[in-house]
Amino acid sequence: MKRIERQLEIKESFGGAVHGARCAGRVLVFALGIGIMLLLGGCGGEGEKTQAALELIRNLDYQGALGQLDSAENEGENARLVNRARGIAYMGLTEYEQAAFFFEASLGGSSGMVENLDFDLNYYLAAAYSKSEKYAEAEAVYNAVLALRPQEKDAYYLRGNARLAQGNYVGAKEDFDRAVEMAPKDYDRLIEIYEVLEYYGYKDVGQQYLRTVLESGDKQMDKFVSGRIYYYLGEYQSACIALEEAKEKGGVESYLYLGRAYEATGDYNYAANVYNSYLGSNEGSAEMYNQLGLCEIARGDYQKALEAFQAGMQVGNSAMMQTLSFNEIVAYEHLGDFKQAFVLMENYLKNYPDDVQARREYQFLSSR
Repeated sequence: MKRIERQLEIKESFGGAVHGARCAGRVLVFALGIGIMLLLGGCGGEGEKTQAALELIRNLDYQGALGQLDSAENEGENARLVNRARGIAYMGLTEYEQAAFFFEASLGGSSGMVENLDFDLNYYLAAAYSKSEKYAEAEAVYNAVLALRPQEKDAYYLRGNARLAQGNYVGAKEDFDRAVEMAPKDYDRLIEIYEVLEYYGYKDVGQQYLRTVLESGDKQMDKFVSGRIYYYLGEYQSACIALEEAKEKGGVESYLYLGRAYEATGDYNYAANVYNSYLGSNEGSAEMYNQLGLCEIARGDYQKALEAFQAGMQVGNSAMMQTLSFNEIVAYEHLGDFKQAFVLMENYLKNYPDDVQARREYQFLSSR
């Protein structure tokens, strides 16, 4: 079973706390999401049953996907892509060792010539290692990726995450600096770097990245970018001013950050108006409904919060489903409907068994 380095020898709390849009405890998972996002498009060349399995994965039916993949294997579909999809399904089931096994198996089917698929698989493999808290192994995979593709800026960023998780701040900072150097105007990446540094206790360092870009005098920086940066610097009034201007250009993210900035000032009523304004004139957004629900909880209107979370679940955004499902349970708790909360939590843990916070909440509900 060949990782890239082996191929080189031949020639990657509310009553429980609610889940926010970017809950701090999930920052590292968010940061490692680059490889996971690739499943949405597949790799090309998948057989009919493998494609069907990937669709089931998108719909969170991981066991169903594994059944389809057994059939795909029996019918002789591409073994590497079948094992890749199995790995993704096991990631969804939070069985990370099994996931790593199948990513390794897919890598092991290589002809010896390193292809784009091999890089894709190594990113998945590193994500599986990181989810298992095997950060040294994840770092080794990124080392191998960079040995072959030294301009792979995502690998520098992700290796920085793995190094920081091991307490190697100096090495992580070197990787983050390199990632920024390679893409100085990738403002989304700069914000991600801030979030990870803040999570591990280096908020001041993260904010320095943001201040540097804000003070760079980049005339092409729009109000949405500067508004977000002000938000993460804690300068909420400046954030509101910039984001009010950015809002006129539309876009869900502009409204989300504007609402969050007003929430941060304590003006939950205006924040709720921002979210409802967007939802009243645009197609539903799962993330917007979630943020509205959080705002309604802060305002103490738990029925409206529940309605917002449930509306978000109807949008069908699988990336937000876990957060919305958890927050729906919390809303029922606030409403005093512990029986319904308990039933929903049992089902939630079947889908997301590695959620430690949810397991604690389950114990609380069991006692009610």
